[in-house]
Amino acid sequence: MKKITTILTATILASAIGAGAQAESHVDKAVAGAIAARQATMKLYAFNLGLLGGMAKGEVAYDAAAASGAANNIALLTQLNQMAMWPEGSDEMSVDGTRALSDIWSNMADVMAKGTALSDAAATMQAEAGKGLPELQAAMGAVGGACGACHKAYRAPEK
Repeated sequence: MKKITTILTATILASAIGAGAQAESHVDKAVAGAIAARQATMKLYAFNLGLLGGMAKGEVAYDAAAASGAANNIALLTQLNQMAMWPEGSDEMSVDGTRALSDIWSNMADVMAKGTALSDAAATMQAEAGKGLPELQAAMGAVGGACGACHKAYRAPEK
């Protein structure tokens, strides 16, 4: 599965790079759409992690079905091919309204490795979240660490 995902990612990355030759007005619309799509994806991560985090911190009662559902959603999000959401020129220095650093595009191998780490952590959480609160709490650390690793390296601070 990871080999197929890597091949698909490389294909879409090549397509996204080739899209730069399109007309300026179309590129602007495409970049805006890509940013909106990736920000929507991040909001879905945040929503589901918020549900799980509330349970893990004891702010809301642990619910095995809800924990499993949120963990499944996160695992599914990691399987999305997001390359079209990250066209070159959609960084915070080029476009307002995004915090993506331009280093993303010059360090794609590292970005992909961090994405794989998130996918692996999410798969573990998917398997563990519905078993009980201690299992959920244990799995949350790896997911949070994987999210944070990418954000620390490739997301600008809030202004």
